[in-house]
Amino acid sequence: MKKYIIPFLFLLITQNSFTQNSNRIFKNINQTENGLEINVDDGKYVIKFYSDKIVETSFIPKGEEFLKTSHAVVLEPKKVEIVPVISKTESIFSTDGISVHINHKPFQITYQFKGEVVTSEKQGYFKSKHIPLEMVKGNIVADKTEKIEFNLTSDEVLFGGGARALGMNRRGYRLPLYNRAQYGYETHAELMNFTIPLVISSKKYMIHFDNAPIGYLDLDSKKDNSLTYETISGRKTYQVIVGDSWQDLIENYTNLTGKQPLPPRWTLGNFSSRFGYHSQQETEATIAKFQEEKIPVDAIILDLYWFGKTVQGTMGNLEVDKDSFPDMKGMISRLKDKGVKTVLITEPFILSNSKKWKEAAEQKVLATDSIGNPAKYDFYFGNTGIVNIYKKEGKDWFWNIYKEIIDLGAKGLWGDLGEPEVLPSWVNFDDKKADEIHNIYGQDWAKLIFDGYQKEYTNERPFILMRAGSSGSQRFGMIPWSGDVNRTWGGLQSQPEIALQMGMQGLGYMHSDLGGFAGANLDDNLYVRWLQYGVFQPIFRPHAQEDVASEPVFRSDFAKKYAKKAIELRYKMLPYNYNLAFENNKKGTPLMRPIFFEEDDANLMTNSTTYLWGKDFLITPILKDSVTSKEIYFPKSANWFNFYFNEEKIEGGQTKTVKVEEKAIPTYVRGGSFILMSELVQTTDHYKADQLELHYYLDKKENSERTYYNDDGLTANAYEKGNYEILEFEAEFEKRYLEIDFEAEFGKNWNPSEKEIKLIIHNIKYNPKKIKVDGKRVRISSKENTLTIPLKWNPNKELKIKISLK
Repeated sequence: MKKYIIPFLFLLITQNSFTQNSNRIFKNINQTENGLEINVDDGKYVIKFYSDKIVETSFIPKGEEFLKTSHAVVLEPKKVEIVPVISKTESIFSTDGISVHINHKPFQITYQFKGEVVTSEKQGYFKSKHIPLEMVKGNIVADKTEKIEFNLTSDEVLFGGGARALGMNRRGYRLPLYNRAQYGYETHAELMNFTIPLVISSKKYMIHFDNAPIGYLDLDSKKDNSLTYETISGRKTYQVIVGDSWQDLIENYTNLTGKQPLPPRWTLGNFSSRFGYHSQQETEATIAKFQEEKIPVDAIILDLYWFGKTVQGTMGNLEVDKDSFPDMKGMISRLKDKGVKTVLITEPFILSNSKKWKEAAEQKVLATDSIGNPAKYDFYFGNTGIVNIYKKEGKDWFWNIYKEIIDLGAKGLWGDLGEPEVLPSWVNFDDKKADEIHNIYGQDWAKLIFDGYQKEYTNERPFILMRAGSSGSQRFGMIPWSGDVNRTWGGLQSQPEIALQMGMQGLGYMHSDLGGFAGANLDDNLYVRWLQYGVFQPIFRPHAQEDVASEPVFRSDFAKKYAKKAIELRYKMLPYNYNLAFENNKKGTPLMRPIFFEEDDANLMTNSTTYLWGKDFLITPILKDSVTSKEIYFPKSANWFNFYFNEEKIEGGQTKTVKVEEKAIPTYVRGGSFILMSELVQTTDHYKADQLELHYYLDKKENSERTYYNDDGLTANAYEKGNYEILEFEAEFEKRYLEIDFEAEFGKNWNPSEKEIKLIIHNIKYNPKKIKVDGKRVRISSKENTLTIPLKWNPNKELKIKISLK
């Protein structure tokens, strides 16, 4: 291991025109095995390389211990070759990608990637007076706060900070880092359930502030080109993450903080959900109505009435109310036989008059006050305590309740109010104060459930619906949603932005209560447009207060008709969507992707009204009433085909006004792509991965290839266990022929079976003179610009289809 010690030098130089904290005096640098130690007069910097695209910097002030534990990071640093270049004025430590530049006087740390400046510390770490924001004045209380400040360039667009409704560019805001629900929000919400200490720049870098306690992110609110992280306490640690592309950047971040496990396939189906089902009879009757109307459904979610008849005063019972649900186990079993899974709500609050209070207090599983008694306080639902999930007894007690729920047959668990909804700062969690764990309580709650599954239900993929979390929450299988959005057009308008932003921050399954949650607004046009958007959103879950039905089966004939079409399309898209889930699991790639992922143009950085669903769908939701036409930008990287109207093709690289139809939102498919779809089923239990439609969008004579992942949809870690298949479809152009090849690869424990596939070639405006399947000629004519070829394929063998070109 090389070591370099640089003596303190009194030399003046010019550095960018930005200066570091002028009082910080450089002393020396030691190169360590995987990084650096920089000694300054008021403390020490420890710099660690995780890879050539991720570097971590921690500042340890004099007299303080380094806090080693991270709430977010799971990546182990790998050995990186570091090349030092030392001069009297500057020390540079370079990897193949990122490099750290230390200017000695004035002291400053700058990060570069491939020779270009990424970012630099401005003041670096400092302490100063806390100036509270009005919206969190009673929540974030401190005389002074600790801060880390960076330089920005004037043209950077900034994303991140968690779930907010602000517009895509969040620059100019000082944002609280204090998870808190925002009931009935619409187009503007500066504080919501997920606050994440992560900033993403349009220059393709991220800064993750690796600290759990509450604070702020200031994204240049003073208009002085400064980015400032601010906290009441904790680690002075951040990671700088870079990438060659947007996908690469997000993959690097999710390598650092963890990948989302692949959920069960039924997660991608339709949910029946409302606040809430009051009885067993009402629950079963609702599912019977779906089946009577032949509207596919895969799960039903029971809100808090499963453990009590009233909203207030029953939270914490956490056992079946047998008056309302006399045979919960039997009901869940009967629903399961119909292909419908049951999800039950839980909360971390145990009311002092609930059935579990005495037991929880006696077993010392609750957070405490200053003298060690269960901490009690009032909120909307009653007088409450909160489970101490940071204590072994608390974890075990809570997990045993979940085991009872799972043993009833429940296939999903809903964790609500996990911000936590109300958590006074005086509450103690053993050696941790409430403000230190407030933002990660929801994440650690999800971890408790996820760890329990891994230990006791090892083959099952958990479904964990959660309303709050932090950086890294995705690795515990958390399915987040955007909270209590208003049931209005304004509520709908903010949803694509929230989902796109959260996907970039690792939480690829962020979704909304389809149709809107809050209020008694009965608007069928709004409902239909929200559900049409929901087809191309990670989770399809209409949910709302019960004064207006959230389920399509209880809406008007108009709403029911178009909701049914949307849900049926969602089911037909299961192969495509499941492959998106697999990509997210392997690379962290979001299911919903901003349009600038496709075309890296400054003018597209603030666009959330058109986005990509996976690689090959371009989606423009209808976010206002009575829209008859829509202006859409079509990325120049491809030509785009109207998904619903086969004859329309639009050349990429232009903005075009398109007609908006009642039956669907504007949906376009990339030319040259293969889209794998399935036959319609009423539940994913009946999904047949061997009866498929393969749509190929013939465009330019350019070769293209797509792969599709498949497994049984249920077994945990199926890919790692070798229980999977990957289907590969390739289009090749040679002279006067189009050749389409089918190939497959399998895990070592997968038993492939024959597939019936309808190959549908779009944009073929002639009758091919010759079509050969595996060398044998078949006679088929094209109709309405499509050619449909029925195929039987043994995936153990390659299959070739050869079509003469015009």
